[in-house]
Amino acid sequence: MSTPQQTRTGDTLDVDHSDPAYRGWLKEAVRKVQADANRSADTHLLRFPLPDSWGIDLYLKDESTHPTGSLKHRLARSLFLYGLCNGWIRPGRPVIEASSGSTAVSEAYFAKLIGVPFIAVMPRTTSAEKIRLIEFHGGRCHFVDDSRTMYEESARLAVETGGHYMDQFTYAERATDWRGNNNIAESIFRQLELERFPEPAWIVATAGTGGTSATIARYVHYMQHDTRICVADPENSCFFEGWTTGDPDVTCDCGSRIEGIGRPRMEPSFVPGAIDRMMKVPDAASVAAVRALEQAIGRKAGGSTGTGLWSALKIIAEMVAEGRRGSVVTLLCDPGDRYLDKYYSDTWLTEQGLDIEPYTTAITTLLKTGVWPT
Repeated sequence: MSTPQQTRTGDTLDVDHSDPAYRGWLKEAVRKVQADANRSADTHLLRFPLPDSWGIDLYLKDESTHPTGSLKHRLARSLFLYGLCNGWIRPGRPVIEASSGSTAVSEAYFAKLIGVPFIAVMPRTTSAEKIRLIEFHGGRCHFVDDSRTMYEESARLAVETGGHYMDQFTYAERATDWRGNNNIAESIFRQLELERFPEPAWIVATAGTGGTSATIARYVHYMQHDTRICVADPENSCFFEGWTTGDPDVTCDCGSRIEGIGRPRMEPSFVPGAIDRMMKVPDAASVAAVRALEQAIGRKAGGSTGTGLWSALKIIAEMVAEGRRGSVVTLLCDPGDRYLDKYYSDTWLTEQGLDIEPYTTAITTLLKTGVWPT
């Protein structure tokens, strides 16, 4: 295609793509998404019981109380606003997402809210409850046998249908305003204002896209807090290896058993330079931790909560050993009723070859004695 010879003719080139009908639809779609945020109260900050003599407080930011039941509700809202305001999401055209479950549940909710179709591209091993919730919100599930192919399959479906591939793994870290605007980090610090240790020594997050850890870390740096950020990574995930080696191209051959976190590649939304520390957590430890959480506060949570809680307890053991006082925050990412056939099933543990007993003993020993078993 040749470039118009503007300089030769002297004419002003003027092309107007204004579409009043689309702009009217867009204004209404953005209003609906923002109205959802206005209707949603902030999520709770729960205390995990620790011995008073330690002088340490452990909190869990309970993201399971969002309308779609998980941390991903915040992300989905941000991604929809980002896609709408960029002109990527259009009336009548599907939104497509690569997701292992919770993001897809939340995005299906927002797609239904603004009246567009939604397709979730996900591993065939995704929990039955998450599939039910996606379909409950009007979404359609498109399964792949190899989680590593989700990206390409999502992009292919977007081209085939004329829809928009949301691509949470690329846009999660840029769709959220990390400087504030009621993001998860600002909410945590506001809720801690009247606690005895209002500035936590550590915040522990887990990584699926990397967007949550990026938001929290950037906010901490922007507000000049001394809080350190730890990211807990499960087995069969590449964030830890990529972070420790500095190799962004690291990959692994199989998917994570801890749904919602862990990726077979370093995702673009993960920001390694903003993170202070990482831990690689055995899957059996993650399961032991969520079961210990239920015993401690009477709440079931998903496996990703256990990954973060295990790391938080390890940090607390270090603080006790060093005589340091302070607070630690981690996340309750989603409810455990989505995983009754997995993390709360002894049959599933046996099938997966997971022995949680040594990790359960380690948590029990810590809470009784303040000592982390070697």
